[in-house]
Amino acid sequence: MFSQGGQDDWLRNNPKILGDVNMVTEELKNLYYKRLLPIEKYYSFHHFHSPSYEDADFDNKPMVLVMGQYSTGKTTFIRYLIEQDFPGSRVGPEPTTDCFSALMYGETEGIIPGNALTVDPKKPFRNLDPFGNSFLNRFQCAQMPNQVLESISIIDTPGILTAAKRKLSRGYDFPAVLRWFAERVDRIILLFDAHKLEFSDELTRAFGALSGYEDKLRVVLNKADRVDSQQLMRVYGALMWSLGKVFRTPEILRVYIGSFWSEPRQVCDHYQLIELEEEDLLADIRNLPRNAAVRKLNDLVKRARLAHAHIISYLKQEMPTIFCKESKKHNLIYQLPVIFTKIQQQHRVPAGDFPDCTKMQEKLLGQDFSKFKTLKPSLMASLDKLLTTDIANLVPLLQQQEVRKKSLPGVLDGDFLGTFRPEHYRRDPFKELPRDDESSEADFDDWVVEKYKPKYDEIFYNLSPNEGKLSGTKVKEWMTTTLLPNSVLAHIWRLSDVDGDGMLDNEEFALAVHLIEGKLEGHWLPRELPSHLVPPSKRLSTASDDE
Repeated sequence: MFSQGGQDDWLRNNPKILGDVNMVTEELKNLYYKRLLPIEKYYSFHHFHSPSYEDADFDNKPMVLVMGQYSTGKTTFIRYLIEQDFPGSRVGPEPTTDCFSALMYGETEGIIPGNALTVDPKKPFRNLDPFGNSFLNRFQCAQMPNQVLESISIIDTPGILTAAKRKLSRGYDFPAVLRWFAERVDRIILLFDAHKLEFSDELTRAFGALSGYEDKLRVVLNKADRVDSQQLMRVYGALMWSLGKVFRTPEILRVYIGSFWSEPRQVCDHYQLIELEEEDLLADIRNLPRNAAVRKLNDLVKRARLAHAHIISYLKQEMPTIFCKESKKHNLIYQLPVIFTKIQQQHRVPAGDFPDCTKMQEKLLGQDFSKFKTLKPSLMASLDKLLTTDIANLVPLLQQQEVRKKSLPGVLDGDFLGTFRPEHYRRDPFKELPRDDESSEADFDDWVVEKYKPKYDEIFYNLSPNEGKLSGTKVKEWMTTTLLPNSVLAHIWRLSDVDGDGMLDNEEFALAVHLIEGKLEGHWLPRELPSHLVPPSKRLSTASDDE
């Protein structure tokens, strides 16, 4: 009955923003290859930290990592964002997602296995091969022609095991894989179940993998409509206390309370809170494409500031020429905390620019110190120029990006969500929005809604229309009784208000009820209104608009 999809093509409507982001990204790529990569190769940066960047790391779309324990609603959350099923997805109370799935845009729908992904230069996953076949056999990329995925990519993860299943082995280093993704994604969504809050050993290890990337983390207390307000308050307090013990940072992590799926929510005292929290989280995800260049710039600066070259040079200078090399090596590794302090004082390097000392000691054990290099003035001068001049010249380009309040398609469409905010509703209910009709010329087949129209008309006239039309105020009051999420109702309003006058006549109202009933039956809403759903009285005007 309905086609799959979302709404407007965000990138097509924002060429200026896209152009600015691409210009900054290209400049960042050039600076990395010219200034930073030679230093990383000279001092073997990839042996101690992350692999060197490739073109795909700069060119790929912003990525969102969705993680959480099993049955917290990860896959359902993703389906809610993209408004369609994706290849390989399964939903259930048991651990249904047993692999990492990268959801990316593609002209045709299909699945690419993990081993093939690691050899594709256009995908940002080439450096995953060190995790071995045990992981790659559980990694795949699901490609599909979805408009949301034209702007962002989403990583679905296996459910984190609970205490009851902690003895099971995955066959690969799960926390290490999470850390690899955490370094490269733009946002990390961590979901908890409001009526099944549990902290397991594997979840604690997963938190350790996210250490250092707390700025990317957003915590979601999902299925909040399934508990009453008193239970929600207790669960929220317990979650905040547990997170405070794990993430030892002065800032408190933001926890969003919601029920993220496209089905009707249960009636609860905190229904309005859920709607407001939903808007905040979707707005955060919606801004990712615009902030992609800023995130890449931030990661590049963080990588450049790491005091790796100073550490390698110091260790090289302290090594003897001929005798007692091995004993001296172990002594230097043991003295690494003291060495960090000396480098900090000699070169005035901030303490925050040093890597984790324990992990650095582990990496150094397998290295041949005799192959290390001392500081090369020309390389260090190039690094200094990158941080002081080149990066500073990029900042004006970022500031020149025109900040427009545009949206991603589907439930991420902020313009439509805005019409359902209480303050907006009082000021301008159901704001009239310009249509971007690119659909084919409407045909004149029978209107599929006609046979249901008598029962829809009864509802229409019970709402007391004025001069044959219902205002946005009355329609909204009736629509919200269906308990569908406001994001879904906003899209239905847009499809139904065919003439864009901010009101619904009896045909448009019948169309709205028909779409609502279809959604309640589990169908996906159409991206744009198909010709067979256009009300007969609107077909001539719609066809003339297309000409």
